[in-house]
Amino acid sequence: MWGLQNNFFKVKYSKNIGCLVICVASLVACGREDYTPKPKGYNRIDLPPAKYQPLAQQHPYWFEYSAYAKILRDSSRTAMPHWLNIYYPQFQANVQLTYRPVNNDKQMLNKLLEDARTLTIKHQIKAESIEGGIIKTENGMNVNVAELTGEVPTQFQFYVTDSTKHFFRGALYFRTATANDSLAPVINYIKKDMVHLLNTLKWTE
Repeated sequence: MWGLQNNFFKVKYSKNIGCLVICVASLVACGREDYTPKPKGYNRIDLPPAKYQPLAQQHPYWFEYSAYAKILRDSSRTAMPHWLNIYYPQFQANVQLTYRPVNNDKQMLNKLLEDARTLTIKHQIKAESIEGGIIKTENGMNVNVAELTGEVPTQFQFYVTDSTKHFFRGALYFRTATANDSLAPVINYIKKDMVHLLNTLKWTE
């Protein structure tokens, strides 16, 4: 919209005999569009169409994962057998997967459940919100999920157990310092991949 804008500057002088108010009107240049501040821009991120492949390695679990990701063995000092990373080279994103056999040990199961909750809650200092819930997968499993918002290192976590033999946990991380708001499309993209993983998850032992 085109138009004129008037700015009025008022200067007031005080004297013994009274006050004199002088109003000066100035005409702001016309002939240009009203300016609207634009939000901070971010680099465009091209997201490929979803495509999946089966887990080829032998583990106590099986699932399908993104065809654009790589399965890497967890090489950390504390890693245990069947701990994996689903690495997305294009996005520098990593889904860390950990597995523990339960062996009908209720005490161990309770500890694993408490550890999983602790790993989520520890991010509440930086998180704007943490929303948890249970989703039922197509294979009939009940999965505990947590979605975190804000400048947190992990944005989506889950764990699932059959309470007798298996405990399986996953968490999404990014190997980049980019702000989470600019990563939102990628975060949502990988969340869908993680849901697909869970819907195809099954125990092999």
